Amino acid sequence: MGVPVKILCILMLLLHKSSDPEVFNDGKTLNLPANYAVGWMETLDDKNLISTITIPGTHESLALHGGPLAKCQSWSLWDQLMAGIRYFDLRVSGKNLKIKHGPIDQKTTFPDALETIRNFLSKHKTETVLVRVKPVDPELSRVPSLVENVIEDAKDIWVEPSVPRIGDVRGKIVFVQKNTFKLGILLFETDKKGDYKVTNVKVKEEKIKKHLEEAANQCRTGSALSLSYSSGTSLNTVWWFRFWPKKLAKQINPWLYDHLEKEFKKNPKPCFGIIAMDFPGFDLIQMVIKFNGLT
Repeated sequence: MGVPVKILCILMLLLHKSSDPEVFNDGKTLNLPANYAVGWMETLDDKNLISTITIPGTHESLALHGGPLAKCQSWSLWDQLMAGIRYFDLRVSGKNLKIKHGPIDQKTTFPDALETIRNFLSKHKTETVLVRVKPVDPELSRVPSLVENVIEDAKDIWVEPSVPRIGDVRGKIVFVQKNTFKLGILLFETDKKGDYKVTNVKVKEEKIKKHLEEAANQCRTGSALSLSYSSGTSLNTVWWFRFWPKKLAKQINPWLYDHLEKEFKKNPKPCFGIIAMDFPGFDLIQMVIKFNGLT
């Protein structure tokens, strides 16, 4: 007896869905594929400047709490590291160096995050982790000095403004600086003021394409580390309810994967510096990593 057509269609649909790339994550746990190599930076040339590679990152990396208005990630810091993320955006307040997203406490601190990253690097010595500290209220003016006290004389943290070669920073944390935080290498940020505000997905896609073009031009020079965002929100607009971080990521991440797949076919392949994302799925992260000549 043959399989009814309706059941066959459902099975084919499920099979198709199971083969779709994982570009968006909304799960609390990470399931890595068998034989997955965590240390993707191992094969990078030690002589390359860190500013001439393409690095998967997250925006508001530890914004795990606060509901749909505030939440930008689902995976813990450790899981993000294991999935291949190598750039972290930490919003640090001057009150006990607590990590915040706006007024919302993210139930962890900068020293806690530092300990997690150091633990990861002790197990994966080929890797380098970039960290941006963005001082936020309360008491944001105290953040630089408090962070300096925490990392004083640390041999495993790069705080110089000069761009290091990969061989110089394996097993280390590299600080990147912008605005009021002056430790680490310089950032070339492609986003302009207000670009994070999104009321139309197509307009956001065009902005991301333009930003990645700017990042690719900068990446070829290697003079500074590029940073581009795929994240955004409609919160601070008249259409404040339209696109909160998760809803936008569900639409932007599949588009970003497809766009990068097209860019990957170019010869020579571009480099983009850091691409900071909300809720990136495992396959989207791997697509970013592929630009470094990995298969």
